[in-house]
Amino acid sequence: CAGTRTITLPPSLAVLLKERKRAAKTAWIFPDLLRPERPTAPDAAYRRMKLLLEQAGLPDIRFHDLRHTFATHALTSGVDVKTLSGILGHTRAAFTLDTYTHTTGDMQRRAAEIVGEFLTDIFGEELRPWEENGKMEKALSA
Repeated sequence: CAGTRTITLPPSLAVLLKERKRAAKTAWIFPDLLRPERPTAPDAAYRRMKLLLEQAGLPDIRFHDLRHTFATHALTSGVDVKTLSGILGHTRAAFTLDTYTHTTGDMQRRAAEIVGEFLTDIFGEELRPWEENGKMEKALSA
């Protein structure tokens, strides 16, 4: 099937799913409660998630919000965009970057640190006064 793909799960999640499957009374890990011969319908899972969020006092989110959060955290944690694109089922890494991620303040700060490090490597310690001036200008403009 064109929509089918294989992904590698973290070992801890694989263990949990195997245990749930072992204990399941049907062929499905997440069966429909009223018709156990069928899997849980997406709309039923969505309603259940909404109820659990409300009961826990958490923000009202969509499944797609979880996907967006996953993509952003994966990138900020070092997962390369090509691998992430495959996990998400995209054919182009650019689509993944454009659609599911945004630049966070931490990502911008880390990028500035990386640039500062390689500029210092190239130009030596003479760059330090420029860095200090930049910090002062930023503090004054805040």
